[in-house]
Amino acid sequence: MTPLAALAQAHGRRRMPPFGYSTEKIGFLIALNPDGSVAGLPHDLRQPQGRTLAGRPFVVPQALKRTSGIAPNFLWDKSAYVLGVTAATEAKRVKRLPDEHKAFVTRHLEGLADIPDEGLQALVAFLRAWSPDDFTRLGWPEAMKDQNIVFALEHERLNDVCVHDREAARAVWARLQADAQAEVAVCPISGTRERVARLHPAIKGVWGGQTSGVSLVSYNKEAFESYGHAQGDNAQISEQAAFAYTGMLNAFLAPDSRNRVQLGDASTVFWADAADPADAEQAEGVFFAMIDPVNLPHEETKVGEILERMREGRPLAEVAPALSEGVRFFVLGLAPNAARVVVRFWLEDDFGHLAAHFQRYHQETALEPPPRPAHPPLWRVLQETAVQGKRDNIPNTLAGAFLRALLTGGAYPHPLLTTLLLRIRADGTINAVRVGLLKALVIRNLGCTEAPVALDPDNTNKGYLLGRLFAVYEVIQGDALGWSLNATIKDKFYASASAQPRKVFSLLDRGSVAHLSKIGKRSPGRRVNLEKAIAAILNPMSPNNDPFPASLSAEQQALFALGYYHQRAVLRPPKETAAADPSDDSAPAAADEKEPTP
Repeated sequence: MTPLAALAQAHGRRRMPPFGYSTEKIGFLIALNPDGSVAGLPHDLRQPQGRTLAGRPFVVPQALKRTSGIAPNFLWDKSAYVLGVTAATEAKRVKRLPDEHKAFVTRHLEGLADIPDEGLQALVAFLRAWSPDDFTRLGWPEAMKDQNIVFALEHERLNDVCVHDREAARAVWARLQADAQAEVAVCPISGTRERVARLHPAIKGVWGGQTSGVSLVSYNKEAFESYGHAQGDNAQISEQAAFAYTGMLNAFLAPDSRNRVQLGDASTVFWADAADPADAEQAEGVFFAMIDPVNLPHEETKVGEILERMREGRPLAEVAPALSEGVRFFVLGLAPNAARVVVRFWLEDDFGHLAAHFQRYHQETALEPPPRPAHPPLWRVLQETAVQGKRDNIPNTLAGAFLRALLTGGAYPHPLLTTLLLRIRADGTINAVRVGLLKALVIRNLGCTEAPVALDPDNTNKGYLLGRLFAVYEVIQGDALGWSLNATIKDKFYASASAQPRKVFSLLDRGSVAHLSKIGKRSPGRRVNLEKAIAAILNPMSPNNDPFPASLSAEQQALFALGYYHQRAVLRPPKETAAADPSDDSAPAAADEKEPTP
C-alpha cells in the first residue's frame, strides 16, 4: 500500500473533520448582535501550551492553500484578512494588508448577501460597517493581531455554536466547493471516478518546513507537467482522497500528537490498523514507547509492562497476543525541501514483525553497565553520531536508514560505524550508548561473535584486549596523579592507540612503571591488583611475539572501545574520586538533552 492510500484509509477509520473542513487553532471569537454590531470585547480562546498561549482547536471550513497570492478563507481567517490589522512591520506585509482585508470582505459580501440566515447576515452587516481604525477605537487587545478569528451570535456563543456551524453556512460552503471546475478521472486511491484535486491541501508540522505548509504532491511548473495537464491533474488524485491523506497527516504531525517522533531531520509519523481500534491504539502506544521510552506517560502502565517483558526476550505472542497478529503497522519519515517534503522512508509490516526486530536491536545493544537511562530514546541514540551532540548535525539520511534497519532487521547503515569511531576520536566520549551501537554494528553487519555484553576475561580478540589494556593504563595514571588532570592519556592517545597501537602502547607501558611505583607507596595492594590486570591481558597476546600490531581494522577498533568500556567499568575508582572523570557515563554526552520538538 502506498503512503497516500494508507493515510486516506486511516482517515476513514478515525474521528476526523468531514470533507471540506479542517481543524485550525482559533485565538479569538467576535460575538455579534443580529444587527451586526459587536457584543462587547472579543473573547480570548487561547489556552496555555508550555510557556505560551495557543489557539483552541476548531473545526472550520478548510483553509485555502496560500503561496504568494491573496486567498481569504470562508467565515474565518487571521486578523489581517478579517479586520485589516497585523502586528507585522515588514514593508511587504504592510503593503498588502488592505488588499487582504478587501478580499475577505468582498468574498463574503458577494457570497452571502442573498442568504436569508440571521448569523450570516449579521456577519455581512459587520463587514460593511467595519473599518481597520475601529480596532484601536474600540480598545481591542493587541494580542488579537495575527490570530485566527471566528464569529458567533451572542445568544449562541455559550452553546459553542459559531457562524460557520450554522446549517445555512454549511450549505453555502458545500455549494462553493461544488462550483469549482475540475477534471473527472479515476482516482488511484479510491478506484472510483471523482473530481481531481488541482491543488492538494498544505501539510503543516514538518520540522524545518515552511510554517505556511509544504506539499507532498505538487506540480507548479510546465517542466513538471505533461499531455497538457495542469497542476494536480497530472496526479489525478481525487479531492476527497487529497483531503483525507493531508488531513490525517496534519493530525499525526500536530505538536501534541502521540503519533510522531523527531529523528534527526525526519519528522516520523506512525499508526496502526486493526479490526479492533483498541488494539491499534495499544500498538501505537507500544511503538512510541519503543522509540521514546523516557517520555512514556505514567498512566500507560500496561504499555510499560508489555515493553519490559519484550526487553526480557519474551515473544509478543505471549506478552500481548492481540498485537502479534492482525495488526498492520505503518511508519512514514518526512524531511523538508523548500516548499515540498521528501519521503525519507516508508515502512509497512505486521506489528508482530516490528516487535521481533525491536527485540533483536535491544539484545544487540545490551551492555553492562547500561546507559543512564537504561533505555535511551532513539533520538538520543542518534545524537551520539552528531558533532557537539546536536540533532541539527545528524547526517541527513542516517536517521531514516537506521530506523529502517531497526524495524526490518536489515543491516545497519554502513557509514554508522565510521561515524561513531570518528566521533569518539574527535571528542573522546566513550559512553554506553556509543559502545552499545558499536557492539550492535559488529554483531549484525560484520557477523562478529566476540562482542560480549559484560567484561569477558576469556575474549582473545586483539582489539578487545588492547582496549582493556588501555583502560588499565588510564586507571593507573588516575590513581597515581589524581582524576582532576586537565588531560589524561585517553585525551592524548586514545585515537592513535585504537588505530595504530604499535606507536603508542610501548610509551604507555613505560609511563605506567613510574605511576605504579607511586601507587605502591600509598597502597601496595592496589598496585598488585593493577599489575595482575596487565598480566592477565598481555598473557593471551604474548604467544604472538607482537602484542601491539601496526594497525587495527574498523571491527577491531569497535571492539577496542568495547574492551575499554568493560575494563574501565570494573576498575572505576570510587565515586568521590571519579566525579571529575570525563569518561564517566553518568554525565550527559549530548548537548540537546530534551526531546526534539517540531
